[in-house]
Amino acid sequence: MRIIETVSSIRQVSQHITRPLGLVPTMGYLHDGHVSLVNRAKSDNDSVVVSIFINPKQFDLTEDLTGYPRNLQRDIKILEDLDVNFVFVPEVSEIYPENYATYVDVGEMSRKLEGSSRPGHFLGVTTVVTKLFNVIRPDRAYFGQKDGQQAVIVKRLVRDLNFETEIVIVPTVREYDGLAMSSRNSRLTEQQREAATVINRALSEAIYMWESGVTDSVTLRRTVEKVVSTEPLAKLDYVSISDVDTLDELNNVYSEAMISVAVWFDNVRLIDNKVIGGNRLE
Repeated sequence: MRIIETVSSIRQVSQHITRPLGLVPTMGYLHDGHVSLVNRAKSDNDSVVVSIFINPKQFDLTEDLTGYPRNLQRDIKILEDLDVNFVFVPEVSEIYPENYATYVDVGEMSRKLEGSSRPGHFLGVTTVVTKLFNVIRPDRAYFGQKDGQQAVIVKRLVRDLNFETEIVIVPTVREYDGLAMSSRNSRLTEQQREAATVINRALSEAIYMWESGVTDSVTLRRTVEKVVSTEPLAKLDYVSISDVDTLDELNNVYSEAMISVAVWFDNVRLIDNKVIGGNRLE
């Protein structure tokens, strides 16, 4: 496995690498959810690049950026064991040179849900994804369904800017008790970690209600709110039931839709989603 730190070097590698090439973009502190992305990429492609870059442009709070978990040495060991071909670990100055001024805006869908709660978040996401696609030129790129809105936005980015990269969405990997795997889970206290299982219970209850014949979005949202409210340590940020392609809120759910939540546990904010009437966002 080769570790690459500069844009010029990864660009040169991408020009000579055996294809098809799969890219797994990460911010590090890898867990089994990331492992599932890498394994899927390895099964689909002849070569795999994993990027590890904590993107400062997608953090709206300085304390969230500084508090984001890091363990590069551990990440490298995990990727070595997975037999990844290349790991791209650039410094911030490699991605955002001095006086950097250009951003990629995917429009209104970037300002809903997470975009509303975290202004500017998706400007950072779509900009760094565009830059990674530009320098690595992957044939396929792999994202987790847990970040459902991000998956929808990246697919729109690829369509609108005519990238030839295929976007592959991999199902959410969950802990034994249903909590979606996330690097931020490591910041939960023992009590918060136990309380966080309320997220999956709330989503599952809404899915059950829909499967039982409830199509009214107001009722489904209230179901999620009610379940989350049973946990004193949880504070609901938002619950959304949206179209899986446009992220527009739906009044009624007759076919596939994405139900998304964001929940605070003190200063730790977790997101999750499930697709009503479907298994993933492909």
